[in-house]
Amino acid sequence: MSDVPATIEWSDFEKVELRVGTVIAVEDFPEARKPAYKVTVDFGNDIGVKRTSAQVTDQYERASLVGRQVIGVINFPKKQIGPIMSEFLLTGFYRDDGAVILAVPDHEVPNGAKLG
Repeated sequence: MSDVPATIEWSDFEKVELRVGTVIAVEDFPEARKPAYKVTVDFGNDIGVKRTSAQVTDQYERASLVGRQVIGVINFPKKQIGPIMSEFLLTGFYRDDGAVILAVPDHEVPNGAKLG
């Protein structure tokens, strides 16, 4: 089995709406099967505020996430996760120990800016 990913066309990548937003609220999510937070992100005037759950409790304190810019996929279908309707996918990288490290811009950009 190869670790080389399949090649995609540029048009495939263009379909993925990777947008920047600012975390405006983080709540505990005790109902989650794995430790997680409920995360609310402001993606700007055109997209608005969206919620999701994120399994990032082992690397991030709630207070350290509020005010941070993050990158989310905003055009996946909504998905019910326990009592919360997930409206976007918060992006990150898995480490060998299973921890998730968030993908974030290294300088501030306007909320709603598209990665591309």
